[in-house]
Amino acid sequence: MDAENRAHLAALAGFDHMTTSRLVALLSGRAPIEAYAMASGCAAPSAPVAGIFRRSKDLGARWKASAAAIDPGAMEARCADLGVRVLVPEDAEWPPQLMCDPRRPAVLFAQGDPDVLDGRRVGIVGTRNPTRRGAQSAARFGSELATAGVRVVSGLALGVDGAAHRGALAADGAPPIAVVANGHDQPYPRQHRSLWMQVAEAGVVLSEWPPGTRPEPFRFPQRNRILAALSELVVVVESRERGGSLITAREAAERGVDVFAVPGPIDQRSSVGTNRLLEDGATPVASTDTLLVALGLDHRRAGRRRFDARALPRGDEAVVMDLCRSEPQSVESVAIALDWELAHAAMALARLERSGWLGESGGWFEEVDEYAELAE
Repeated sequence: MDAENRAHLAALAGFDHMTTSRLVALLSGRAPIEAYAMASGCAAPSAPVAGIFRRSKDLGARWKASAAAIDPGAMEARCADLGVRVLVPEDAEWPPQLMCDPRRPAVLFAQGDPDVLDGRRVGIVGTRNPTRRGAQSAARFGSELATAGVRVVSGLALGVDGAAHRGALAADGAPPIAVVANGHDQPYPRQHRSLWMQVAEAGVVLSEWPPGTRPEPFRFPQRNRILAALSELVVVVESRERGGSLITAREAAERGVDVFAVPGPIDQRSSVGTNRLLEDGATPVASTDTLLVALGLDHRRAGRRRFDARALPRGDEAVVMDLCRSEPQSVESVAIALDWELAHAAMALARLERSGWLGESGGWFEEVDEYAELAE
C-alpha cells in the first residue's frame, strides 16, 4: 500500500465513533482513499456503507466533522514524529497470528519493532488493583519468562500489566510486547508514560487506533482480543469477579489459546475471578516452570547440567521446611512451634522426607543438601 493510502487509512481509523467492523466495511473492495471519500460524504456510499449510516442517524455528520478535523497529511506527519508505523495485513511485518483471526483488525499502529512478535509469547493480565502478592507474582513471571527468552505480552495497564512489563524489562532478556487501547501520542495511564516508552524502545507497542485517539472504555475489550490472539498462553494473575482480564481469558479460549490462572485465597476479592477460571477448567500455575513446560521450553534437564527434580515444598510443608532449615526439628518441636496437632506435624514431616527434602535420624529431621555428597 502506498504512502498516500496509508495516510488516509490512519486518518479514517481516527474518525469519531469508528469501530473495527465499520472500518472493515468501509475498506471492503476499495482503497483507503475511496473509503475516506465515502465516509467524509465526498463520494456516494456503497449499499453496505449506506446501511451503516442508516443504523446510526448522526454518524454521517460525525464523520464529516472528523474529515474536516483530521487531515491525512497531518496524520502521516504525526505518525512519523512518534516513530509509529501504519501496518496493514499485506505487509510483511503484519503479525501472522492475526492474519486469520475472526475479528482481525483492519490496521495496526506499531511503535518499536514489530519483528519481536516472531519469538515465543505469553500474555500476562490481571486486575488494576492487585495485592502485593499479585504484583510480585506478575513481576516474577515477567522477569523469569524474559530471562528464558519468552516475550511478555500485556496491556500496560495499572497493576498486574505494569508489574509484568517492569519485570520483563528488569530482566534485560526477551523484548516486551504491549497492546494498548488508545493513540501513541497520549500514553495511558499517565503514570505509565515512562514504562510505555521503555517498552516501545525495547520491544513494540501496538494499537488498533491512530494518534489522537482517547482511551475510551469501549476500546479496552476490543484491545483484549488482539492481546489474546498474539499470545501462545494467557496467564491471569489476579482478577475480581468482573474485569478486562476475564474478557482476555474468554477471547483466548475462543481462539484455542490455553488459559492459566494463579490460585488465590477463596475469601479474597482479588482472587474471585482467577479461582472461577480454575473451576471452569483453566490450568493452575504457581511457577514459571509450568509455563515453560507448556511452551516446550523446559531446559532444566537438558545437557549435562545438574537438575534438582524435587517438587518444591508448598503450603504447610514450606512452613515446616523453613523451621528445619534453621535447625533440626522433631515432631514435637514442630507441633509446639506451629501450634499443630502431633499427627498434622508428623504427616508434613513425612511428606518432606518422602520427597527428598528432609532426612531423619534418631527422631530429628534436618534439611537434605542435594550437593552434600560432593563435599565428602
